Amino acid sequence: MLRLIGLAVSIGLADSVNPSTIAPGLYLALGQRPRPALIQFTLAVLVVNFVGGAAIALGPGEALLAVVPKPGATARYIAETVAGVVMLVAAVVLWVRRETLGRRELPSPDPRRKSGLLLGLTISAVELPTAFPYFAVIAAIVGSGFGPGRQLVLLALYNVAFVLPLILMILTVTLAPDRAGQILRRARDWLQRRWPPLLAGLALIVGLFVIALGITGLTGRTHGRVGRFSRRFRRSITP
Repeated sequence: MLRLIGLAVSIGLADSVNPSTIAPGLYLALGQRPRPALIQFTLAVLVVNFVGGAAIALGPGEALLAVVPKPGATARYIAETVAGVVMLVAAVVLWVRRETLGRRELPSPDPRRKSGLLLGLTISAVELPTAFPYFAVIAAIVGSGFGPGRQLVLLALYNVAFVLPLILMILTVTLAPDRAGQILRRARDWLQRRWPPLLAGLALIVGLFVIALGITGLTGRTHGRVGRFSRRFRRSITP
């Protein structure tokens, strides 16, 4: 369980540096009534992603487990390794396209035209089908063979990590309302210039960490099998 908690939280944190959610969040934070708008937006993103992930994990995922044998530890470690490889591929793509992506303007929704709730629902519904790091987490969770309760906990941990930047914005406008505009404008300007290499670096670090989780699990299981075989062999030849 602890291995999958580390996987879900680490990938969620890397995926949280996502202009599709951070940029609208910054605009809402600089608009009218920023705190309620941000809370609505954050809850909408959290609920849509959690419900979508749960539907996949407990729907097609559970149906698949019903017709195939319950995955063992080796299958779980392989799933972890695959999730790490997905993050590495994402890191490479972001790094190769960093200059092109950095020249693009961040999304600029008008916070006066849409409520935070509607904006969050719309963005999350559009982004969910292409959320490949999230799919990697879901695959690892389904492959774990854990029951629905533990799977939902792991999905919730990923999604809380994913909306962490939005939570920090809410804390900023709550605890420092007089300085929030200045702080968040600087954050937006910095994000505009730096987000592709930053996200690529995070994806690289997390990918290597998750692959290490999977490989250490596989090698530990292999060593365990070798040790058991050696003990049986020694017993068999001992007079």
